[in-house]
Amino acid sequence: MGPHPAVAAIRLAVRRVLHDVLTDHTTDPTTPDEPLVLVACSGGADSMALASALAFETRKLPVRAGGITVDHGLQDGSDTRATEVAGRMTALGLTPVEAVTVTVGREGGPEAAARDARYAALDAAAERHGAAAILLGHTRDDQAETVLLGLARGSGIRSLSGMAAVSGAAGRYRRPFLQLDRQTIRKACIAQELAVWDDPHNSDPAYTRSRLRHEGLPALEKALGKGVVEALARTAQLSRDDADALDTWAADAETAVRDEAGALECAKLFGLPPAVRRRVLRRAVIAEGAPAGSLFARHIEEVDRLITGWRGQGAINLPGRVEARRQGGRLVIRQG
Repeated sequence: MGPHPAVAAIRLAVRRVLHDVLTDHTTDPTTPDEPLVLVACSGGADSMALASALAFETRKLPVRAGGITVDHGLQDGSDTRATEVAGRMTALGLTPVEAVTVTVGREGGPEAAARDARYAALDAAAERHGAAAILLGHTRDDQAETVLLGLARGSGIRSLSGMAAVSGAAGRYRRPFLQLDRQTIRKACIAQELAVWDDPHNSDPAYTRSRLRHEGLPALEKALGKGVVEALARTAQLSRDDADALDTWAADAETAVRDEAGALECAKLFGLPPAVRRRVLRRAVIAEGAPAGSLFARHIEEVDRLITGWRGQGAINLPGRVEARRQGGRLVIRQG
């Protein structure tokens, strides 16, 4: 008799990603014979299921498997729990296994600060161990929540495109479970009798994502039916495809709207579709030194009005001490 259907599903998802990693790996002659793949594991159901599937699948492939758990230091006993999680990964046969402690700042709110600290630690671990990839346990339910959070921010289709299956420098981060729902993952844990830890932050109403998970999505499902999560995940993929196409269009248009000296011509910018023009403007502003994370839709809309609603207005101040002004039919963007 084969494995439980949920266990088979998580193993297949991981196997596909490992084959992708191996394909990428064989095209790079500078890498060692067997690539190292790390799993980022909090000890929760999603990441423990991922760790178990990684351990199982790498027995049959020329891939080394290790694990990283990050202690954010935000709860009493978190260091002990990180040590326990590392022990569970070692028991699954993963090596190297590491528990990393980080200091969480305050910038951008508690959730964003913890995420930034976590990814910085994972990036550092990947560099330290020479890892080809890091697997993350985000599910289809996480994707649906991300789309709703993006919708609430009102910042365009890129924010609706959710999390990518492959992201980070050189495709470092892989999310094998984006097509699987949280219930399937939990069934896989039960079937394998995996010990899991439920983070109290996941049910703490002080956190936006927690409120969305326990109040927002259930309310939507009650009003619209059970297919909401799947539909939102599909919206993410469609939005990602559209956003990628528009980004490519904007990159191509960027040279066409500049004069011989490289200055942006307002008349040519005006002729572009708004979605493409705003992307060109955003790229130009970032190229002059504005930090992407501090550049919001309202900033780009103000710059856009220099093209579409010209009334003789003065320079526009942007993050990173960048300024945009219209001069003689040209859009001049420079750092002050």
